[in-house]
Amino acid sequence: MSIKVPFLSNLWYVAGLSTSLKSKALRRIMLCGQPVLLARSGSGKAFALKDICPHRAAPLSAGRFKNENIECPYHGWQFRADGICAHIPSILNDKDIDTSSIRIDAFPLKEQDGILWVYVPADLKNPSPIIEPPRIPIASANGNARPRFFESQLFPCEVDHAVVGLMDPSHGPFVHKAWWWRSERSIHEKAKHHVPSERGFTMVGHKPSSNSFAYRLLGSDLSTEIRFELPGLRFEHIRAGKREVLGFTAVTPLDETETLVTQLFYWTIPVLSLIKPILAPFVRTFISQDRKIVELQNEGLKFSPPQMLIQDADVPAIWYHRLRKAWAESVASGAPFDNPVQERVLRWRS
Repeated sequence: MSIKVPFLSNLWYVAGLSTSLKSKALRRIMLCGQPVLLARSGSGKAFALKDICPHRAAPLSAGRFKNENIECPYHGWQFRADGICAHIPSILNDKDIDTSSIRIDAFPLKEQDGILWVYVPADLKNPSPIIEPPRIPIASANGNARPRFFESQLFPCEVDHAVVGLMDPSHGPFVHKAWWWRSERSIHEKAKHHVPSERGFTMVGHKPSSNSFAYRLLGSDLSTEIRFELPGLRFEHIRAGKREVLGFTAVTPLDETETLVTQLFYWTIPVLSLIKPILAPFVRTFISQDRKIVELQNEGLKFSPPQMLIQDADVPAIWYHRLRKAWAESVASGAPFDNPVQERVLRWRS
């Protein structure tokens, strides 16, 4: 059975950074076409609810905390962190209405590695996660890695175009022209070994391009492993002896026309913290270049033209579409997910 769905379900999405949600804070986001309330109680518990009051559809994010409950701004109905209605002020007798039978859909939320992960289930009436959110694979003292730097930008496109751009291995010398990164003069043949991995594929450890000034900042004897995982997550793990840098990119669909791209960096190299103010503008510029090419691409997409994917440079994009299809069919049928990616060495010039 072939199935096309706008957003993949039964997966964890990056909804923001833990530090972005303060105590007694309420924040509305769009996630996979749904309004979601992110909240943190005074006790520090973060949770996510559908941002629509079941009474008269007012957004709860416009309300406030009343003790540990969310109070709707329209009629003062209160809801617990699990979505169950705790109080209706207009009721004369609490026994007149069983408030516990009234509830808002709740999204599973988990905080780890400094990230707010929200699980989007196929059925909000049965939201129990079937998988755990991925971990940031970098050393940490308490089991949770701490992001050292992040940048988020809104891409005016549907999620597939943002993800395919994320994994495109041949656009670098043209989109990211810069003295500190790449140029057309640096184009050369590449051969990278890829293997299937959990809900995606991995470009196995290899020596990164010596033409990149950014890589040379990290020292010599580098090894880079790049992993992609559904729904739109990219992990670039750079190692130089005991020194590690993890670049994590998350593509989060807000709706069918807008996608948030978030870049996080984790590292164990103290000097990078010292020069972070210098590095920040380069990271912002890099992501902006990807956003601007998507904006330019939109000019052609207005006319719904056919598009091409070629061997070998576009194989990661082909794999993504196959992974997406296989996951959607697995969710729809209840059958186990069968990763369609097969081990392969890809060759291209970039």
